[in-house]
Amino acid sequence: MLFTSYRFLAFILGLFLLYYVVPKKCQWPLLLVASYIFYAFAGWECLVFIGATTLTTYGAGLLIDQNHARQKNYLAEHKADLSKEEKKAYKEKQKNKRFALMVVCLVFNFGILAVLKYTNFVIANINGVLQMTGSENMLSFRNLLLPLGISFYTFQSMGYLIDIHRGKYSAQKNVFKFALFVSFFPQLIQGPISRYDDLEKGLFGQHAFDWQTVSFGLQRILWGFFKKLVIADRMLIGVNALIGDTDTYTGFYVFLGMLFYALQLYADFTGGIDITIGIAQVLGIPMQENFNRPYFSKGIKEYWRRWHISLGSWFTDYLFYPISVCKPMLKVSKFSRKVLGEKIGKRVPVYAASIAVWFVTGIWHGAAWNFVVWGLGNCFFIMLSQECEPLYEKFHARFAVKDKMWFKAFQIGRTFLLMCSLRMLDCYRDVPMTFRMFSSMFTDWNIGEAVTVGMWNLGLGVHDYVVLAAGTVILFTVSMVGRRGSVREMLAKKPAFVSIAVFGALFIATVLFGAYGMGYDASQFIYNQF
Repeated sequence: MLFTSYRFLAFILGLFLLYYVVPKKCQWPLLLVASYIFYAFAGWECLVFIGATTLTTYGAGLLIDQNHARQKNYLAEHKADLSKEEKKAYKEKQKNKRFALMVVCLVFNFGILAVLKYTNFVIANINGVLQMTGSENMLSFRNLLLPLGISFYTFQSMGYLIDIHRGKYSAQKNVFKFALFVSFFPQLIQGPISRYDDLEKGLFGQHAFDWQTVSFGLQRILWGFFKKLVIADRMLIGVNALIGDTDTYTGFYVFLGMLFYALQLYADFTGGIDITIGIAQVLGIPMQENFNRPYFSKGIKEYWRRWHISLGSWFTDYLFYPISVCKPMLKVSKFSRKVLGEKIGKRVPVYAASIAVWFVTGIWHGAAWNFVVWGLGNCFFIMLSQECEPLYEKFHARFAVKDKMWFKAFQIGRTFLLMCSLRMLDCYRDVPMTFRMFSSMFTDWNIGEAVTVGMWNLGLGVHDYVVLAAGTVILFTVSMVGRRGSVREMLAKKPAFVSIAVFGALFIATVLFGAYGMGYDASQFIYNQF
């Protein structure tokens, strides 16, 4: 059930009406039923997998939480009876039990994700090796189901389990409430990946109808539809044309494709997140923001603090830090400091953890080598930037340009183009092809042909470019104004007719200029595939 389909619009409209009519204590059960109905539209067989993740994580979390409680009670009861060594031994034994429970659950659920998402990737690589050795015996690919949003709900559930193991909060005792946390339908398609303690109060609380909250949520949904239908799906036509014919569209066309895809990706992904957060807000459930004007970043590290924020924070909290401080890594750190010296040695754990995180980030985005190279490419430039920081400091000490507007604009432009270049691996989905197309920008000087003739043969007419240009200006303006606070709150302080005029115009623009697909279902959101 696509966010932009008539079926989905009818679905959320009916839910909104029921949500504020049923008794408040029935609101969260209604959301649970609605979430499973939504998920069933992706295929009834998908319910088996999300159900397995829900039940195993719920059970493991409960057992770990009970172990925490038993340990606390036991130590309190035998405070005077146990020696310091006995207490330490008891704690270690219980810690190992909890760790074993967590690992079993993690392996089971990440194993499901790995088998369903990466089996054919592994088979393809094995076949490649067999082919190189001259063998004619090839493995057959498997026709495996990939459930909707499995990466998102698996990461969210496992984050909950790790937090329970760390003692951050108590486990949810009600299995149905936990099932809602895992399956809450707005975030299943493309996140954000929520933390349990952030979502708990809003998800299970009782919410009275509040017109301002509901209207803000509806406005956010409309803004998301505008981005998706008017900008992203229209730009998709040009992007598909450019990357679909790599023999014709080289040189300056590749540069155009980089810019087109950057706009399409941003409008598509942030549009989907706007719809998600808007739906949750109508229901009275606050959700964390997933973007913070990433194209205004002055460095690649800053960019990743602003883009897909929930995914980046998940990898930081549950992968980067555990790898950095685990016992084997501490031994590596000690050895590297001794052999390589303090200055270089202390970087080894950080860079090893960074490489692991970015490898996983790449493979998370897709089961293909282009995504792995994309992830490691991001890692390389981040580490390169960190190593060059002493040079940056010397440069800024000598030249007072750090606070100059033109220099900030240069940094933003440099970061934007670097990220666009890396995103080419996402566009062409083939590593050698990507490098070949990238190099053509510097060897095939066809800018005149592209601007005068080629741009008009991409399936986009004059009216499309006008709409895209206007949409881009609107996006830029809203982003600039949004630096001072919520645009919706600013408009709410104006006379009523101002808000009505603005959102009325946005609604009309979405209806009139939306690029609708066959059957009036817009194309899939890009992040559905992840």
